[in-house]
Amino acid sequence: MKKPLKILAIGVLAISISLFVLSIMLRIGGFYINTTPSLPVGLYRIVDEPVSKGAYVAFCPPQSDVFDWAVARGYINPGDCPGGYGQLLKCVHAVAGDTVLIDEAGITVNGQWLPNSIPIRADAYGAVLPQYRFNAVLGESEYLLLSDLNPHSFDARYFGVINHAQIVHVVRPVVTFNFQKEELLP
Repeated sequence: MKKPLKILAIGVLAISISLFVLSIMLRIGGFYINTTPSLPVGLYRIVDEPVSKGAYVAFCPPQSDVFDWAVARGYINPGDCPGGYGQLLKCVHAVAGDTVLIDEAGITVNGQWLPNSIPIRADAYGAVLPQYRFNAVLGESEYLLLSDLNPHSFDARYFGVINHAQIVHVVRPVVTFNFQKEELLP
């Protein structure tokens, strides 16, 4: 009985190490593997394009209490960004000159309400989520980043606008799968 468990453990370890090495090789080669429901799960490649509405971007969250809290709650992974945060992938929904309103009813950009943008008050475990409020025209280096797929994503509804300096890459999907299902933040 112990031998099959040992073989299984070795197999799981070998697969885990292989996937880890593969993810590092892909990142070095200019690819991201997205496993979160904020965007379609799949493989994305880094592209040399300007940040624009509708683009997917990888960004390092700015050091702040809300991101410290998000790592502690497991909403985002720890990583190599300043503050020990992992990079996030989101869609750009507003750029410089756009009028953005973030309130309890959701997010509007230039007067148009964005579907799936109503902030959730508490996660699936009852933890109260931050309720970011904003009503302004975006400045030259400000972007509104959120999921265009998951109404339960940890995004601008909870952390606000992101500065251009935080954006690391523009990425495009190569191969994706939509495994989206209704679920609350962890």
